Amino acid sequence: MEIERKFLIKSLPDDLNHYPCDTLTQAYISTEPVIRVRQKNTDYILTLKSSGLLAREEVEMPLSEESFAHLLTKKDGISIEKKRYKIPDDPYLIELDVFEGDYSGFCMAEVEFPDIEHANAYKAPSWFGPEVTMDSRFHNSSLSKRTPDQIKEFLRLIQTM
Repeated sequence: MEIERKFLIKSLPDDLNHYPCDTLTQAYISTEPVIRVRQKNTDYILTLKSSGLLAREEVEMPLSEESFAHLLTKKDGISIEKKRYKIPDDPYLIELDVFEGDYSGFCMAEVEFPDIEHANAYKAPSWFGPEVTMDSRFHNSSLSKRTPDQIKEFLRLIQTM
């Protein structure tokens, strides 16, 4: 079970380049149910996710590079490209996504929790902006379905939040 909260970002930490970082490219074969393929650095992963906002089931399986490339041709929508920084927030880990490509300039943080009680008790750092956990527009699967004009409108919208 994946239990996570999502937040927009007011300002990036000054020392961002001191944290571990992964380069991610991901695409969706389906958004209902969620079937995602991801390249994480040199690893390739197929992910299945159940429906839900705060909590949902998630299953990951390794893929070969060839299988990833083949499945990528079956994607529904655009690929999502981002850098994911891993920032400790004891006892949790903030995964800060700095988007590239079509969503360049967009940043969002996710924090995973062992249970819903811990998720509800979490106090976000001051550099976090509004919480968007319950807003499905901020799921990566939703991001992948937008046209270039819809992406521009989305990026304008988050400036007002």
